[in-house]
Amino acid sequence: MDNIKDLVAIILCILTAYFVANAATVEGAVLYGVPAILLCAAVSFIVHWIVAIPSLVTSSEKYFDFTGMIATLLLVATSIFALLGQGMQVSMRSTIVAIFVSIWTLRLGTFLYIRIVKSGEDKRFREIKKSLPKFLMTWTLSALWVFLTTANAVTIIVLNQHAALDLFFIAGFSLWVLGFAFEAVADKQKKSFSEIPENKDKFITLGLWSISRHPNYFGEIVLWTGIAIISLPLLSGWQFLTLVSPVFVYLLLTKISGLPFLEEKAEKKWGNDKEYLEYKNNTPILIPYFGKK
Repeated sequence: MDNIKDLVAIILCILTAYFVANAATVEGAVLYGVPAILLCAAVSFIVHWIVAIPSLVTSSEKYFDFTGMIATLLLVATSIFALLGQGMQVSMRSTIVAIFVSIWTLRLGTFLYIRIVKSGEDKRFREIKKSLPKFLMTWTLSALWVFLTTANAVTIIVLNQHAALDLFFIAGFSLWVLGFAFEAVADKQKKSFSEIPENKDKFITLGLWSISRHPNYFGEIVLWTGIAIISLPLLSGWQFLTLVSPVFVYLLLTKISGLPFLEEKAEKKWGNDKEYLEYKNNTPILIPYFGKK
């Protein structure tokens, strides 16, 4: 029964990506005869499945996050090539969004890959790896994650708006910079904290972690919200469905694989620690709180 559920989940992932890609299709933007955004969706799944094969054989999740980074970079490249293939000049707006997405995935992908190399495993996969269908479903879900997360950004790139940069762009640009800085600094602070031997098995309450229990997730949500704001004056019709990108990121991090997993893990580890309970009671779970309560 579980195997059937995993196979159904794989099919639903593919259908979801196909539906969103068709909704976001930009007329005239094609590559090799295929609508550019639909091709981007296909690239994400193909890349993940190619890497999944040796990973399934060796039962290794080592390249899971790294594959997401490569797929994201290829999606950006595919959208740019679609414009160049039509003889179009890439607009400033499309260029900046492409750079934003590339910087984001290079930093996060490299950070996660180095982390798993040092730790030797991703604990989330301990049970998943015991079932081949479930393991394959997880790789397929990652392909959908890459596409849905970047769908809004890819649509902006392919729309290739050459109009003057407006207030929406300025506001979205500022939010993206804020979110990216928040996420990068938070990750750096936690990494530096965990590398100190005396801090083994301790929880961090320094820097950004003093105003949010998950400042890196807050930054992630904010930066994709910034991309969505940039897209608002450009979208039309069914393309507004690509605004699912920041919503998807928010739901994924707060309801599915992010906060629930980490909060449960922390509760099991420090649930009886008075200092942790004080930190938990006085520090917001996500949105930073500035000042004293």
